[in-house]
Amino acid sequence: MPWSEILGPLKQEPYFKQALNAVAQARAQGLEVYPQDADLFNAFRYTPLESLKVVIIGQDPYHEPNQAMGLSFAVPVGVQVPPSLVNIYKELSKELPDFVIPNHGNLIPWARQGVLLLNASLSVIRGEPNSMSRVGWQEFTTEVIRAVNQHCEHLVFMLWGKNAQEKGAGVDPNRHLVLTSAHPSPLSASRGFFGCGHFVKANEYLKAQGKKPIDWRLPEFLDGSEEL
Repeated sequence: MPWSEILGPLKQEPYFKQALNAVAQARAQGLEVYPQDADLFNAFRYTPLESLKVVIIGQDPYHEPNQAMGLSFAVPVGVQVPPSLVNIYKELSKELPDFVIPNHGNLIPWARQGVLLLNASLSVIRGEPNSMSRVGWQEFTTEVIRAVNQHCEHLVFMLWGKNAQEKGAGVDPNRHLVLTSAHPSPLSASRGFFGCGHFVKANEYLKAQGKKPIDWRLPEFLDGSEEL
């Protein structure tokens, strides 16, 4: 099943049109909205539904210039790795002996392997976290998760922190592996994210379901390229 079968009907809903309109209005008022329009739906563009294996839910895009790229927790090559992603890398290096912390925060290689890096809100106004969380995106992403839960089987949902856990509350644990922990933010990582073992657990589950595990290692992008 392609994403179009799920997203097509949702794009006709009032909340989706409201969200797009809010982005357009904010830009018309001279506000900087992230990510750029071309990157709003990168989570779906880089991870076809038919290859979906893992879902990682973020809150909303990074709200400073040049950070947001339409993938939760990720930043383009050349941008300083944000603190939460630094902690994700730390956890990976503890779980996987061959994981080398990369010099960037580009997570496209994960997305291409079937990791849906989905923010609960798909846009944000510069310098104002959660500024567009009530314009319709929340309803849209809730319906995306609901449809994925219904139409897919044996996925891994990594729900880090209260917001992600609320977003994924309807996921059926009998159909999927649901992993929960504290958020990787420096404010909470030491209260349950470090030592969660989610990346190893995810791959063990995928292998048990006859699926190829995720290679969590990330290549160095020495030339600034975002492609593999």
